[in-house]
Amino acid sequence: MKKIIILSLFITIYNNLHSQKKDSLSDLKLPDIIITDVKLNRMPDLKDNVIYAGKKNEVILLTKINADLSINNARQIFAKVPGINIWENDGSGIQTGIASRGLSPNRSWEFNVRQNGYDISPDIFGYPESYYTPPTEAVEKIEVIRGAASLQYGPQFGGLLNYEFKKPNSQKPITFETQQTIGSYGLFNSFNAIGGTIKKFSYYGFLHNRSANGWRDNSRYSIFTGHISLNYQLTKKISITAEYTKMNYDSEQSGGLTDLEFENNHQKSTRERNWFGAPWNVASASLKYKVSNSFNIQLKSFATIAERNSVGYLKSINLKDSINPSTLQYNPRQVDRDNYENYGAELRTSLKYNLLGKQHILASGIRIQSAHTTRNQLGVGSVGNDFDLNVNFPQQYGRSLNFTTTNYAIFAENIFYVGSKLKIIPGFRFDIIENTIKGYINTTTSGQLNPEKRTRNIFLYGIGGEYLITNKTNIYANYSMAYRPVTFSELTPSATTEIIDPNLKDANGFNADFGYRGKVKQFLTFDISAFYLQYNNRIGSVIQNGNLFRTNIGTSVSKGIESYIELSIIDLFTKNSKIGNLSVFASNSFINAKYTKWENPSISSDPTKSIENKRVENAPNYIHRFGATYSKQKLSITFQYNSVGDVFTDAANTELANATATIGKLSGYNIMDASFSYHFFEKYNIKAGVNNLTDEKYATRRSGGYPGPGILPGNARTYFISFGASL
Repeated sequence: MKKIIILSLFITIYNNLHSQKKDSLSDLKLPDIIITDVKLNRMPDLKDNVIYAGKKNEVILLTKINADLSINNARQIFAKVPGINIWENDGSGIQTGIASRGLSPNRSWEFNVRQNGYDISPDIFGYPESYYTPPTEAVEKIEVIRGAASLQYGPQFGGLLNYEFKKPNSQKPITFETQQTIGSYGLFNSFNAIGGTIKKFSYYGFLHNRSANGWRDNSRYSIFTGHISLNYQLTKKISITAEYTKMNYDSEQSGGLTDLEFENNHQKSTRERNWFGAPWNVASASLKYKVSNSFNIQLKSFATIAERNSVGYLKSINLKDSINPSTLQYNPRQVDRDNYENYGAELRTSLKYNLLGKQHILASGIRIQSAHTTRNQLGVGSVGNDFDLNVNFPQQYGRSLNFTTTNYAIFAENIFYVGSKLKIIPGFRFDIIENTIKGYINTTTSGQLNPEKRTRNIFLYGIGGEYLITNKTNIYANYSMAYRPVTFSELTPSATTEIIDPNLKDANGFNADFGYRGKVKQFLTFDISAFYLQYNNRIGSVIQNGNLFRTNIGTSVSKGIESYIELSIIDLFTKNSKIGNLSVFASNSFINAKYTKWENPSISSDPTKSIENKRVENAPNYIHRFGATYSKQKLSITFQYNSVGDVFTDAANTELANATATIGKLSGYNIMDASFSYHFFEKYNIKAGVNNLTDEKYATRRSGGYPGPGILPGNARTYFISFGASL
């Protein structure tokens, strides 16, 4: 099948070239295609009835950058967004784990993750982990809004991460795009999309398949994603859109390593029977109504029906998964299964009105959401090595739990234009959040949990501002409160020896930004800012009476500087495009993330174990990314350098790894990537690159469960080559 797809692409190219030669080779004149590295964009003051003025934000145009999109290479994709911390233990690109400002990158759970403006996670509050990442070959742009997004998109500390798919061609009834990629360790990636516009009707859809053996032993995977979007323009003022996305994958989990194993052979795997999969279905329907030039309404409903399934041998990494001599078989594996049903709707409006001789903007909305999670864990599974989710005793899962989340929210922000240069943006958000939990768990005396219900009424407020220094530069500042309810995974123990504090409290705090950004003519783009994030009631685990005790361990403060500077070298000295364009960028962040308050000194008899003034776990002191792109007409070449500081993996800042490699310091690392693209005969392209050019040995994460436990290595050197066409 792979060979047929690649062969068909070459036949298409040949036929196109042959027909052009027959027309008249001497008269053939193709237009010049000038490829330049596109700088980071910014959000406008108002988009889709949401206010972005006064907020730290970045827009990544994926269709214009050189990056390995075949595996969703996050360090290349987010290179120009300063301070993005990435967990790089998943070389498949199936799941993206990112964060900033000292927050945890765990499946991007500190962000509100969306696709085309609607939620794609199982539950925004109860279980916000994102198991699904859209294939970036289908994505036109990624919008990143830092913590100041908490008023418009929910109270998360991290902010918003929104993937916007490509749009159909408005001038043609049908267009076709294909990109076929091969690479190291059996990588084959096939992306095919179709779209167009017929009168008032437009459509866009794609099919995506990716498979590989994986760089590490026992890390093969296969993923399928399909998407369809239909839009109908009812009138000049009213349009309706319906979308559906289906994703499914099978991913073998290599498991973690001890530190000694990592040093000796980080490609090694001691687990060959661990599997993970997450069938995902996301649907959305929306209506846009431009009532007048000053008033707009948008109603967007969404649903996520999904699963999280895993089977494997999850004992500590220093315990070998071997055949039991008494049974001459492997030991039964553990089966864990989640089912998610998430339904919601958002109504957003924007109103432009006049006051005191100036036009101002009010953006407001309401949100309703209901989510249900069914969790069955610690099932006794098969003794085989395939992806078998059957359990031997269906009625005897170690845990069988039901969680629900109900959320009602109202929010509003207003841009007040003061004079010709100043914008002041106050706002608020009011949430009613209700969580319930009931079921069976084997760590209680009777097994049955007392049904519990928590209801919160949360009021958040914030204020932002912008002041124009020149027509293209401005000073901005923002203060926004944030909130993070206790999640389901924090309410249930991950091991039979773990105890949950019955008085576990929700986290709260705020984000603050102050910066200067803009452009200087055509040769310089910049954004330099300082930030301050306070995170109260942070949840973590400590040792109490020989057991892990999960509680609110303290207050953390993250502060630092984020800067992005990009310079077009040739534009600085000349406008002669014949010699091409050379742009260089530096994306730097300096982060001081520490615990400032030890909330529960009574849980330890040793006061020296206080975490006050300790570094926040998984938070590097610096993240630096540098790059250069040279482009001339149809050719573009990019080089990128990544430098990330060391991290502690527990709140106590343990230096040396324990025997099971679940805690201990991880060294900083430096990685280089190179890629190029060449466009020819107007419709075709070839792309190639090398990831981790110097074959750096590094790790960004330790795990106590899936996909570990143990230290999880990042990928070594890999390559890819890709052929594509747009017809």
